[in-house]
Amino acid sequence: MKLVQITVLACATLLATSCQSKVKKNTLSENAENTEIVNDEVDEVVKLSPQQLSTYETAYFASGCFWCVEAIFESVKGVKEVVSGYAGGEQKNPTYEDVGYGKTDHAEAVEVYYDPKEISFTELVQVFFGSHDPTQLNRQGPDRGRQYRSIAFYKSDEQKKIIEGYMQALTDQNVYGGDPITTEVTPFTVFYKAEAYHQDYEKNNPNNSYIKNVSIPRLNRFKENFGDYLKKSVH
Repeated sequence: MKLVQITVLACATLLATSCQSKVKKNTLSENAENTEIVNDEVDEVVKLSPQQLSTYETAYFASGCFWCVEAIFESVKGVKEVVSGYAGGEQKNPTYEDVGYGKTDHAEAVEVYYDPKEISFTELVQVFFGSHDPTQLNRQGPDRGRQYRSIAFYKSDEQKKIIEGYMQALTDQNVYGGDPITTEVTPFTVFYKAEAYHQDYEKNNPNNSYIKNVSIPRLNRFKENFGDYLKKSVH
């Protein structure tokens, strides 16, 4: 584990199973019996309608298995909704199996709806870099492959400058001990929403072994280091 001075790495244990390493037809999670588990208490959370969400800004990031990335951003104040999906490739309408088997150029990504009056794009970039290890090329923790690469998407020249400026600051402060940041800085083009059962996966499948061994520890590390960024009540 590299020493981090202004951001926290979220390098998951290599002993845990991969998010998609055992993807098979009709077997879409490491613990198939937990795939359809629904937490009734979680379902009580009021979801905003598409019309309501359209009033907010969106940002897009990829940093490993989207099950955990979604949970991390959903814990951040000012974030109204997070959607798991696929971005960064050219293939249209990719599926979980297509992405998991490396049949596309897409990465598992998240769409973040946020209120810029409550949290800035700069702060979201800080959350992004502070919740994973951007020096890991084409992987994150136990998950390996280009579908798990680190990508910060930008929708304007200003956002690009913010991302590149923060990366330069991390490099200048030698946060990663000289290891180069491998994060791709990519113009946003299109985002494909993942299959329904992937949404709120961490909340709905707390007994899944990947969630328990990888996602929850990564989320907890983020919470410990970014307390000021958290919503007053997070699950």
